Amino acid sequence: MSTSFVSAAARVAAAGAAVFGLAAPASAAWEPTKAVEFIVPAGTGGGADQMARVLQGIIQKHNLMSQPLVVINKAGGAGAEGFLDVKAAAGNPHKIIITLSNLFTTPLATGVPFKWDEMTPVAMLALDEFVLWVNAKAPYKSAKEYVDAVKEGGAGKFQMGGTGSKQEDQIITAAIEQGTGAKFTYVPYKGGGDVAAQLVGGHISSSVNNPIEAVSQWRGGELRPLCVFDSQRIPLKEPIADGKSWGDIPTCKESGLDIEYLMLRGIFMPAKATPDQVEFYVNLFKKVRETPDWKDFMEKGAFNTTFMAGDDYKKWLASAAETHRSLMEKAGFLAK
Repeated sequence: MSTSFVSAAARVAAAGAAVFGLAAPASAAWEPTKAVEFIVPAGTGGGADQMARVLQGIIQKHNLMSQPLVVINKAGGAGAEGFLDVKAAAGNPHKIIITLSNLFTTPLATGVPFKWDEMTPVAMLALDEFVLWVNAKAPYKSAKEYVDAVKEGGAGKFQMGGTGSKQEDQIITAAIEQGTGAKFTYVPYKGGGDVAAQLVGGHISSSVNNPIEAVSQWRGGELRPLCVFDSQRIPLKEPIADGKSWGDIPTCKESGLDIEYLMLRGIFMPAKATPDQVEFYVNLFKKVRETPDWKDFMEKGAFNTTFMAGDDYKKWLASAAETHRSLMEKAGFLAK
């Protein structure tokens, strides 16, 4: 059975509100009246932090908002500090948060009193891909070859490096184990850069790093991508290494590894946000998506550029939350 929570046919949706009676003049639409805090529930330099600062720069460069957007990192407790800050700010429209999949994993793994639906969903900006990587000197040319070798090698012989514990990288590793019977020794590191360096150095056997975390090592001939954990190939044709592009990497399902996993890059507001407040931010990020700066960032990071808002986004979140619970329960990652 496929481990998937992202529909390949995800529709673009926009949040809106029904308007009764006479339409208000355009000048009456809500917009921020003071600086907006942009919470990053992760440390500086990581994927969420990078995206938040790109968004901040684009909004400022193109004058898309009259008030400043101030990025604030709240990484404590695997992001729990940031989520609890937004949970406590119900009714405050001058605070938004960028989320990754720790939106689901942190409460499940730590027991911190927080759930995604205690905030107001605004929009999915993109989904981050995961790729199965090995050292370029390794003999494996496909995911099937590698997984077969891990199964034959037995427990302890092959190491999967990843960022953190009981988070996305280890969840994917557990899903591979559950789906194939292969057994890895999972080795946690502080970030994707460390993981890539350890794989280049031969200290681990493989990783499931995001594209942006390992592209330079692939370009340098040090790492080899085996498959991408998406329902379809990455639609980018520009050659990266050895004449191969992101689009030349097969999906893991094509390679006999029936697993899909993408990481959310989405925006939320505190609870009790009004429809016109949500609509302001939906429209703001739609404008961001139209800029050449954003399109360049998406291409460099080989992101899945799916955008959602409104009911479609809420349905996706509910499905993703249940999938994470199931995956983490099977792996024994739930807080006792």
